[in-house]
Amino acid sequence: MRKEPGEGALRALYSFALYLLSPFTLYHLISRGFRVHEYFRRWDERYATYGRQPGRPCVWLHAVSVGEVNAAAPLVNALLKQRPDIRWVITTITPTGSDRVRALWGERVEHVYLPYDLPGSTARFLQHFRPSLALIMETELWPNMLFGCRDLRIPVYILNARLSARSLRGYRLLRPLIGRALRTVKCVAAQSAADARRFQKLGARADQVRVLGNLKYDVAVPDGLDEFKRAFAAALGTPRPAWLAASTHEGEEADVVAIHRRLRTRWPDLLLLWAPRHPERFARVQALAGDAGWRVGTRTRGTWPQPADDVFVIDTLGELMAFYACADVAFVGGSLQAIGGHNLLEPAAVGTPAVTGPHLHNFAEISRRMDEAGALRIGADADGVAAALEALLADREARGAMAIAGGALVDQGRGALERTLGLVADDLPAAASAPAFPDATLAV
Repeated sequence: MRKEPGEGALRALYSFALYLLSPFTLYHLISRGFRVHEYFRRWDERYATYGRQPGRPCVWLHAVSVGEVNAAAPLVNALLKQRPDIRWVITTITPTGSDRVRALWGERVEHVYLPYDLPGSTARFLQHFRPSLALIMETELWPNMLFGCRDLRIPVYILNARLSARSLRGYRLLRPLIGRALRTVKCVAAQSAADARRFQKLGARADQVRVLGNLKYDVAVPDGLDEFKRAFAAALGTPRPAWLAASTHEGEEADVVAIHRRLRTRWPDLLLLWAPRHPERFARVQALAGDAGWRVGTRTRGTWPQPADDVFVIDTLGELMAFYACADVAFVGGSLQAIGGHNLLEPAAVGTPAVTGPHLHNFAEISRRMDEAGALRIGADADGVAAALEALLADREARGAMAIAGGALVDQGRGALERTLGLVADDLPAAASAPAFPDATLAV
C-alpha cells in the first residue's frame, strides 16, 4: 500500500509533538504510580526496550483495559482452542488490563504494555515481536503504529470497532492524519451501522468497513455459576435482598452511599455488593461505607458476605458477572458522570435487571436496544437511579420480566464471534510453520 500525499509531513509534525510531550509521559506514570503502584513498574515496555531476545512471530492483539480484554476474551479463547500453535502477544495500557489478561490466560499468552506512539518505540516493538497479524480492539487508533504495520505489510483489523459521536469530534484536529492511518488497515469490523458511518467520516473507505455486530453479546456465562450462587446464599444464611453497584467511579461513590441509605429505610437488611471500577478505589469505598456507619466485608478478607454485613466490597477482578447473578438488581456505573457507561450485557446475560444513569455514549446502541426491549431502566440522575432501584426491589414480577427480556436480547445479539473468526481466518499464520516476517525494516 503506497503512502498518500502529505503523509510524511503530517507524521513528522505529529511525531515532533509527541517527542516534545514525552517528558509528560514520565509525569503521568509517576502521578498514577502514587495511586496504583504497578505504574512504577515495567517502564521499559512503555518505551519498547526489551532485554530478552525476540521470539518467533506472533499474532498480536491490543486491548486497552479490562473492558476491551473482556470483549476480546471469546475471540481469543476460540482461537486458542482452534490454533494452539499460535504464539499470542496481548498488549494493554493499564495495569488492570494486564491483570485481567493474566487472570484469563496465564502463561498461555504473553503480555506487555503497548509502547507510546513514538516512531522509535513502535519500530522496536514491531521488530521485536514480529507480528504476522494485528488485531486491535474497539477504538485504539495510534498513527505511527498503524503506519509501521503498513510498512512491514502486517495486516491490521480493528475489531468490535466503535466510535461515538463524541469521540469523532475529539479526533477533529488529527483527522487528516488519523484518516490516512485508518486507510492502511485491512478491515474495520464495526459494532453497528452508526459506528461504521462514523469511521467512514473519520477517513475509512467504504470498502474497508463491515458491520459484524458486537462481540460483547457473545459473553460467556461463568462456569460453576449455580455453585457460586449457592455458596453466596449459604454464607448469608437467611435470605435477604441485595443490590450491586458495579464499575463505579470516584464521582459516583457518594451517590452509591446515598442510594444505599435511602433504600435501607425501606429494607433495613438490604445488602450492597460494591465493585468499584478501579482497584485503587477498593480501600476508599470500604472507608466510605464504614464512615457511613455500616459493617463492611470484602471478598479478599472474608470470601463471602456475612449475615451481619451491610456492605460487601468486591475487591477482586474477574468475578463481577458471578456476583451480578447473586443480586436482585444492579446499577451499572460510569453513567452518572460523562464517562459513557460500562457493559450492560453482563448483568443481562446472568438474568439480573440493570439500572443505569443517563451518560451512555460508549454503549449507545446497546442501551437503546435494551431500553426498547424493556431490559433496562435509565435514571436521569442519582435520584432517578435510586427510584428505579427501589421500584424494582419492590416488584419481583418486573424484575423477572426484565431478566427474560435481557436474556433474549443477549441471545439474539450473539453471532459476532463467528463472523469475526471468519473475517480474520485467511490472515492467521499457516499451521505447523512459523510465518516469515516481511523483508522490510523500520528505522529505530
